[in-house]
Amino acid sequence: MYLKPGVVEVRTIDYPALELRDGPGVAPGNAGRKCRHGVVLKVLASNICGSDQHMVRGRTTAPEGLVLGHEITGEVVERGPDVEFIEVGDVVSVPFNIACGRCRNCKERRTGICLNVNPVRPGGAYGYVDMGGWVGGQAEYVMAPYADFNLLRFPDREEAREKLLDLAMLSDIFPTGFHGARTAGVGPGSTVYVAGAGPVGLATAAAAQLLGAAVVIVGDLNADRLAQARGFGCETVDVGQGPVEDQIAQILGTPEVDAAVDAVGFEARGHGPDAAEEPATVLNSLMGITRAGGALGIPGLYVTEDPGSSDQDARTGTLKVRLGLGWAKSHRFTTGQCPVMRYHRELMEAILHERVHIAKAVGATVIGLEDAPRGYAEFDRGASRKYVLDPHGSLEGVRPV
Repeated sequence: MYLKPGVVEVRTIDYPALELRDGPGVAPGNAGRKCRHGVVLKVLASNICGSDQHMVRGRTTAPEGLVLGHEITGEVVERGPDVEFIEVGDVVSVPFNIACGRCRNCKERRTGICLNVNPVRPGGAYGYVDMGGWVGGQAEYVMAPYADFNLLRFPDREEAREKLLDLAMLSDIFPTGFHGARTAGVGPGSTVYVAGAGPVGLATAAAAQLLGAAVVIVGDLNADRLAQARGFGCETVDVGQGPVEDQIAQILGTPEVDAAVDAVGFEARGHGPDAAEEPATVLNSLMGITRAGGALGIPGLYVTEDPGSSDQDARTGTLKVRLGLGWAKSHRFTTGQCPVMRYHRELMEAILHERVHIAKAVGATVIGLEDAPRGYAEFDRGASRKYVLDPHGSLEGVRPV
């Protein structure tokens, strides 16, 4: 649970009901909303995400008492009377975007901007600021609405248990990385630059390899995270050691790539060991190193309100982006939440058939729910790990694929 900037604690909360009760962060129009179409899940795995860290650092308007956690894998223990196809006992992946399945955007598979789950603006998510107030899954149990539409049921319960650590990446990080690579136009033979070697950046790099990229280059300041990227076949760039384009030229023989992905987001810093925060640094850098006619995938988070920024414009999400450069090079840009449901079934099959090793790629590390504050602190200090909370001991003995 988020209490204030820099502080998360493990506290006892109520067992979930098939109703969105009023509470911290719940949009007034959602309070008391009945969810006969929902299920209650026993949480088997719930990951700590870099997006959670933005809230914990005080860089959003998240309220005190918000239950965090939007990366959820669980077992159905109760289902609402309107649920037809999901059964008690099913093991499922929960897309972090909550979607009704009925609105125009959902029918167009744009489930990250559902029009019916958040009265404040399009798009809903578990345990996240301004996303409707749906209670997060860094807990023992959680309620998931619109279960028939949202949940991805694993076809073989026992196989799912054996590969649970990898399958836990399907709720957000793996589809998000895949979305970043796909929207950047990555395909067979592509050269790709991924800005950021955190878990999303590493997932993007693994996704680019799955899509057939010839060379994947990952840039960061963190030596441990760059080593993690090299561990599964990526080239790396230390952005504190000189211009990115010069280092790319040393690798490729040219200073440009076919496709680039921003896996950093709005807390970006300038390129240098002691550089100050510059929110538009990554976007401007990527436009410089992406070939004319190329594309930028932008799964890195950008916000409408950043109260912790030292830049007055950035506090309202206004960045100094060199749009003229992108226009001159005919770049394509794709932003926004990843529509998880567009990709998660295919990525599940890639995991089950061991075509990708996503848990190894992102450094998946299992800890108990009671250790969540430590996980947040270590992740904030730059640990090259993807922390996976295990509230019930379900991941005991589970190894990466």
